[in-house]
Parts: sequence; C-alpha cells; structure tokens
Amino acid sequence: MSVKVQTTDFDVGAEVAVMRLSSANIGALVSFVGQVRDFNDGDNVTSMFLEHYPGMTEKALSEIIAQAKAGWSIADATIIHRVGELKPQDQIVLVLVASVHRQDAFAACEFMMDQLKTNAPFWKKEQTQNGLRWVEAKASDEAARQRW
Repeated sequence: MSVKVQTTDFDVGAEVAVMRLSSANIGALVSFVGQVRDFNDGDNVTSMFLEHYPGMTEKALSEIIAQAKAGWSIADATIIHRVGELKPQDQIVLVLVASVHRQDAFAACEFMMDQLKTNAPFWKKEQTQNGLRWVEAKASDEAARQRW
C-alpha cells in the first residue's frame, strides 16, 4: 500500500507496471486518473492551485486505503495526489487497486475516489476569466460518498 503527495507529475504506466508485477496472485488491476479540466461551474479555468497539510494529508489518504482494504479483498493499492499549481490536462490524482478478482478492484477504486473527493484535506483554488476562487464541495460528491 502506497501514498504519495507530490508536486511532480507521475507516470501511470510505470506505476501500473510496478503494481502488476508485485504479485503473481493479482488477477485484476483497476486505475483511475483525474486531470484538470479547462472549465468548472460554467467558467473557463486556466489553472488550479492545490494546497494541503503535509503529514495530515498522507494520514487521511492512508486511512482511505485502510477502509478499502477492510471492505474488499484487495492485494495492493496506491494513491498519488499532486499539489501546487496545475494547468488544464495536467494529472491530479492516480488511484490504483489490485485484487484477485475484478469486482473487488473496481468497487474499492470507486470507493477510494468517492472518499478522496470529500474526506481528503486538499483545498483547490481556480484561476478563471473572472479571477481566483476557491472550489466549493459539491452535493453530488457528498452523495457519492454517503452511498458507501
């Protein structure tokens, strides 16, 4: 199980290869990659700045993995989340989940993303044509988290 919070980009293929080759018992590997869009709430977005509390953020991400491991039979999981200034099409987050069977990998990956959107201590500020603004939590993200 691995958690990384970093300013640098990540190589999805390299991360998948490391996890895929870590055990002959892995029958499924599911990944989610989130990236910066060039729009949000009807406005063009030219950049996004993500802030976090070092130490606290990694602890929260590790707890999300622990919850997924308690809920599903998973062999391994990784969360990589970027912070700092990001531009449209930059990768923000990678969630990888490996398991013996695909059902557990899919469900655990979806659970982890739903938890990340609401429970991870990140703060996002967008630069739009109308200036800077903080990104507010969405009711749909909370509803997704609540279904678990």
